[in-house]
Amino acid sequence: MAVNLPPLPELFPVAGIRLGTSRAQIRKKDRRDLVVIECAPGTQAAAIFTQNRFCAAPVTVAREHLGQAVPRALLINTGFANAGTGIEGMDDARHSCTALASSLGCASNEVLPFSTGVIGERLPVERLVAGLPGSLAALSESGWAEAAHGIMTTDTLPKGSARRVQIDGKTVTITGIAKGAGMICPNMATLLAFIATDAAAPSSILQQCLEAAANESFNRISVDGDTSTNDSCVLLATGKSGVELNVATGKTYKVFYAAVRDVLAELAQAIVRDAEGATKFITIDVVQGASQADCLEVAYTIAHSPLVKTAFFASDPNWGRILAAVGRARIPKLQVDRVSIHLDDVCIVRNGSRAPEYTEMRGQAVMARPEICVRVDLGGGTESARLWTCDLSHDYVTINAEYRT
Repeated sequence: MAVNLPPLPELFPVAGIRLGTSRAQIRKKDRRDLVVIECAPGTQAAAIFTQNRFCAAPVTVAREHLGQAVPRALLINTGFANAGTGIEGMDDARHSCTALASSLGCASNEVLPFSTGVIGERLPVERLVAGLPGSLAALSESGWAEAAHGIMTTDTLPKGSARRVQIDGKTVTITGIAKGAGMICPNMATLLAFIATDAAAPSSILQQCLEAAANESFNRISVDGDTSTNDSCVLLATGKSGVELNVATGKTYKVFYAAVRDVLAELAQAIVRDAEGATKFITIDVVQGASQADCLEVAYTIAHSPLVKTAFFASDPNWGRILAAVGRARIPKLQVDRVSIHLDDVCIVRNGSRAPEYTEMRGQAVMARPEICVRVDLGGGTESARLWTCDLSHDYVTINAEYRT
């Protein structure tokens, strides 16, 4: 049950990028589960990966390959994560790259592998390889929507975003897709996401752009506080528009960065809106903190509290749970008599205690809404932070209890 998640928008083709999707029956029959993204020669890339120390084999291989060559293709499978699979998993990831490279006529280290799905089981490489001809036959610059479906696991809807901006009198396109609905908490990005642009930029500028944009989007979401073994986010730049970004400063870069950030933010919010079992989309704003780190610590403590999340699911204005979460956040100083808390426009706590004008009826009216903003004013500085999260429902438990059955 997605919370106000709109249908997949128009995903603009990016010159120099072709995508092909097929049904390889990697884990389930009759579902799109194998995606190839082909990059024109000379395409530059930047990527960020999970910081989970049990990172999946494809994460390790993709990191290695990025350090060795410019990518010609990305290979993405759903069904099995190829994580916790040891040396055999590494061999499977490399075998998959070799098979695609052979078909494309490039070197195996010019292929970046990505996997998502069940952790701890071997990747059925024979099925993956058998599915490659179907994905290659489907390669098309207009293949974004199919690919958005092809990378889904427990997602109920595909997720995509696109922008066109004018830079130096030319049109620059940025298009991206992402998947994710559970095991979502940032320690990088917490998902699979693939974004492409027809601007030209060296990998160093792309990396700076991607890291900064992720910190304003993918690193500001949480569903359940779990960081995946397979998180990966890639930004590709083909250069086909003729617009070159040579420095990460100035008006040209700012326009480009803002568009990339907006695409990532839209994808990130779509993930929370489609979170496993979610019925509420919750924005948490923490303001007037001594540091942004303090603000984020308070925000995540609220977002990760099962008591807070279940209260939102029940539409129960049990504001004491929010107050308790703020109080246990690990920040150096907290002057409780300065803290105020709002649910949308309703003040529930002022100066550390229940606001005199607050009534249960007013709190209940806010909690019944599908989208709610929690604003915490720490009264101790000028810094602020925002993140997006969701409630915790019966369906979340059911989905994850039955994930492998």
